[in-house]
Amino acid sequence: MRTASVSALRRLAIHAQGYATRARAATRRELEATIRRLACVQLDSITAVERSHRIVLGSRIGAYPRETVSRLLAEGRIFEYWAHEACLIPVEDWPLHRPAMTAHHPWRGDVLTQHRELVEEVRAALRERGPLTSRDFEGRGGGGMWNWKPAKIVLEALWNSGEVVVAGRVSGFQRLYDLTERVLARDVLEAPLPDEPTRLRALTERAVRARGVLTEAGVREHWRLRGGVARVRPHVDALVCEGVLERVRVDDGGPPVLVPAGVDLDPPRPSAAVLLSPFDNLLWDRAFVRRVFGFDHLIEVYKPSPARRYGYYVLPFLWRDRIVGRADLKTERGEGALVVRALHLEPGVRRSGALDDALAGALERLRRVIGLERVVR
Repeated sequence: MRTASVSALRRLAIHAQGYATRARAATRRELEATIRRLACVQLDSITAVERSHRIVLGSRIGAYPRETVSRLLAEGRIFEYWAHEACLIPVEDWPLHRPAMTAHHPWRGDVLTQHRELVEEVRAALRERGPLTSRDFEGRGGGGMWNWKPAKIVLEALWNSGEVVVAGRVSGFQRLYDLTERVLARDVLEAPLPDEPTRLRALTERAVRARGVLTEAGVREHWRLRGGVARVRPHVDALVCEGVLERVRVDDGGPPVLVPAGVDLDPPRPSAAVLLSPFDNLLWDRAFVRRVFGFDHLIEVYKPSPARRYGYYVLPFLWRDRIVGRADLKTERGEGALVVRALHLEPGVRRSGALDDALAGALERLRRVIGLERVVR
């Protein structure tokens, strides 16, 4: 078993993410390739700065037209489903996720059995009029945090079961639903479903390649797999024996990590300066981020204001191979401005001209991704 330094692990993890080092504009093909490289990209509804997936993708490929993701969904090039959370996933991985699709909605139970008559009405509407949003159906929600009307509950249950897919997004980021067979290619739908060991090995390999370096716990967290590390370990062992993955000791004496077999354990130092979405793939395994980056990742949007240490929507600032600060940002769309409310440097990080220049570049790239006119500091 080879041994790697903690700094090498940082560099491996950052290189795997493919962050851009300069401002650029991206094509649809590059966006699709980036989703494939990352294995999945988390979606989130908060718009205080910009929707998370746009920050994540923009930090890799630069600015891209806002409608690009919706078009890729409509063309069946990518699909939405549960992975780490609700995510964008490359379409060729549909067979890997199909076995997890179930009629039992994770929040609402067996909706398709409980609302049989409405389910048939929604199916018929999609066949005759689709693609449709929940707004195309009558009814009202019952209140509460998720104020969904009955038809929306049914649409989500049909999506959860794989019978329908998200065929795009319309105003307000509303899901556009359509029958799966009308969106995804036949060869995707008719591809054989893997057995459980094959599926878990494929997911394990994808996670490690997408993240560059992971612990077994990190593999489980990447896909939010039930059953804990014990479910993952036999498949990790098989991939190591087959020479696909490699276990590597770490010089901090902690648990070994997984890397693609034969990877260079002395990669060059990254040069990018990037403002990371709070839901960026690099940050998913918080224990690993704490161990390797010395960074305690906090997401405080769900806390009351007095309980927050850094702010409502805070983007970690990655510079070279360190997370050096946290930027509390807000988009003022009416003014066309990206507003820097505060910058909190990490302990031991000193303000310098080089750091200020790096932050200015990262803010400028984020501004372009969002489509704003200026940065206000």
